[in-house]
Amino acid sequence: MLEEARRGRLRIIGPNCLGVMNPFHGPDGFNATFAAAIARRGNVAFISQSGALCTAILDWSFREQVGFSAFVSIGSMLDVGWGDLIDYLGNDPHTQSIIIYMESIGDARAFLSAAREVALTKPIIVIKAGRTAAAAQAAASHTGALTGSDEVLDAAFARSGVLRVGAIADLFYMAEVLAKQPRPRGPRLTILTNAGGPGVLATDALLTGGGEVAALAPETMAALDGILPAHWSHGNPIDILGDAGPDRYTKALEITAADPNTDGLLVIVTPQAMTDPTRTAEDLRPYARLGGKPILTSWMGGPIVERGEGILNEANIPTFGYPDTAARMFTQMWRYSTNLRSLYETPSLPAGSGKDAPDRDRAGAILAGAREGRRAILTELESKGLLAAYGIPTVETRLARDADEAVAAAEAIGYPVVVKLHSETITHKTDVNGVQLDLADAGAVRRAFRDIEAAVAERASPSDFLGVTVQPMVRLDGYELILGSSVDPQFGPVLLFGAGGQLVEVVKDRALALPPLNTTLARRLMEQTRIHTALGGVRGRNPVDLAGLERLLVRFSQLVVEQPWIAELDINPLLAAPLGDEPGARSLIALDARVVLHPADTLEGELPRPAIRPYPAQYAAPWTAKGGTELLLRPIRPEDEPLMVRFHETLSERSVYLRYFHVISLSQRVAHERLTRICFIDYDREMAIVAERHDPQTGEHEILGVGRLSRTSGAPEPEAEFAILVSDLFQRQGLGTELLRRLLQIGRDEKLRRITADILPDNYGMQRICEKLGFTLRHDPEEEVIKAAIEL
Repeated sequence: MLEEARRGRLRIIGPNCLGVMNPFHGPDGFNATFAAAIARRGNVAFISQSGALCTAILDWSFREQVGFSAFVSIGSMLDVGWGDLIDYLGNDPHTQSIIIYMESIGDARAFLSAAREVALTKPIIVIKAGRTAAAAQAAASHTGALTGSDEVLDAAFARSGVLRVGAIADLFYMAEVLAKQPRPRGPRLTILTNAGGPGVLATDALLTGGGEVAALAPETMAALDGILPAHWSHGNPIDILGDAGPDRYTKALEITAADPNTDGLLVIVTPQAMTDPTRTAEDLRPYARLGGKPILTSWMGGPIVERGEGILNEANIPTFGYPDTAARMFTQMWRYSTNLRSLYETPSLPAGSGKDAPDRDRAGAILAGAREGRRAILTELESKGLLAAYGIPTVETRLARDADEAVAAAEAIGYPVVVKLHSETITHKTDVNGVQLDLADAGAVRRAFRDIEAAVAERASPSDFLGVTVQPMVRLDGYELILGSSVDPQFGPVLLFGAGGQLVEVVKDRALALPPLNTTLARRLMEQTRIHTALGGVRGRNPVDLAGLERLLVRFSQLVVEQPWIAELDINPLLAAPLGDEPGARSLIALDARVVLHPADTLEGELPRPAIRPYPAQYAAPWTAKGGTELLLRPIRPEDEPLMVRFHETLSERSVYLRYFHVISLSQRVAHERLTRICFIDYDREMAIVAERHDPQTGEHEILGVGRLSRTSGAPEPEAEFAILVSDLFQRQGLGTELLRRLLQIGRDEKLRRITADILPDNYGMQRICEKLGFTLRHDPEEEVIKAAIEL
């Protein structure tokens, strides 16, 4: 065991373990100490990068009678990481939630992949040490200066469904409330108290944390008037007065729990002269389950309330010493709940597909040209060309090498115009007076050309001046936004959205996200900023094209993940004009852009990769069925959920039985909770290929078959299991064979060693396909299945 500890392997203690080994470095390089006792049984797994914290938490757990399903201290993480541990505990039937003390993220991609897989069924709660970052290095763009590493970590946790807390106590509070109570469906809390002050404190904590005070329905107010003294608070918090006994508490709780405007309840008891905390707790026991609404309590005091606290805890009603703590835990529950729901909310149809697909060849040529010239910064003209290749609208821009060309460009565009410096070396044009606005005639354009040329010679050097660009003066009365990307050392490319313009680094109204995005994630990113409220329409102004802005963000994220040579990218400003202000005018347009590349001598294998694997477009290819029907076989995506519903409607009971080994009703198969697990996949863990047919007459798309390859966890070598399902309307057309052939090639590309499947003995069609493609088949009499396997 000592040797295991020396190599940095994990240490676990639990009911079946003898002890825990906590390595720490001493004068001899290594010492080991053993805990005096083992952890109690429980359903919470605790993982820590601090051995000393482990021993402290272990000692605390004995006093508080807290049990664990696993208690893990990680050493130097040489051969085990967060992803390994989360995968293991995600499959552990004794673990209901996972709490983590983290000092470093390690393999960010493995952590996010495992967390996204497990967090949907088991809460993962993290406290991350080191919120304060070292001074940021100088960045060549606003995005680089605005992106802080801790904010990136917050974005990563949110994207993977992990709840981050700020205090060690909150780790265990959240593990307790999520284990005992359902997650709230909304942010509205009703507070029931026998004292005004604690109710006010709880309200402050609730609102500060992003929750809402529930507005009681008229029928609730009337019912409370019928049971409460005349001087009750007549509002929320519901102050039922200091002489409230157990009967008044339970009646008020029963009424408020039925209020449709309430998403959760907090019951506060202060030990006043006529208060009976123990009997009140006893009478609250039947209300531990309130029809999907969580109930939290705060029994304030010391020895007087201890018995009541014990009764509530035994009834699975969480109790807290202070009401503001309880309110804060409710907002954390709501934040966790809404984040999980938004992660699996079906997006709209994807941008950048079909006729809207990006011109990747054009984008690649622009970047290759700059790299061949050993340049790290694209010109404005190149930057806008790059954006245009991905369908991001830009203002018309023309290059002029001398004053005459500038005048000719201005007259072709139409006055008034803007003239900007064209340079391959200067990134911030305003620093050298390189932008001249609202030029109304040829004379003004000529003067602007000369002034910019002179300013560059004075403030930089004449060689930095390569001419100017000319573009129309855009007069739309809109909002200036910033859209950017930079590279985080741990998580790779990071996206930024917020209020733009010249004061962008002063205002600092922005939010971060990890690419790639879909329309739902794009909307959630925008909702985190203050400018989003204005974009939705305020003070009589029309809203901007929010749906169009979502699609633009999706295309931008696609550009970032598909072009890894980009180190930093700014669109500032991106002008968003209210709809209807100028009929026919483009409401979203990039007025300026800046692109910084990685050094030209960087090896391709050293380029940062996204922390979340993007859509594997390389696996999409057309195929023609036996009858001549043209299909597109491509990886599945979240937007396919409606198509998958219609696909399942075409399946017979026999097809369902042969695929799932038992009959599943249509309503079960198309439930959103189930289809999210089918359509929202982690391409590092599994690959699903759908066969899509497009009807050119109706424009409708339909899915005719699905092939899935799922990695086998815990296998000694990389292997996966396949499954195939074809619509009854399209069977015996060769689609099943083609889907399996594609899955085999994907397995080779993904460096799998083996692919397997379990097939029912009477599924002769699938057995013939497997034999044709080289699988070996073996009948297993114990499981009553045919075992198919092929070595890659």
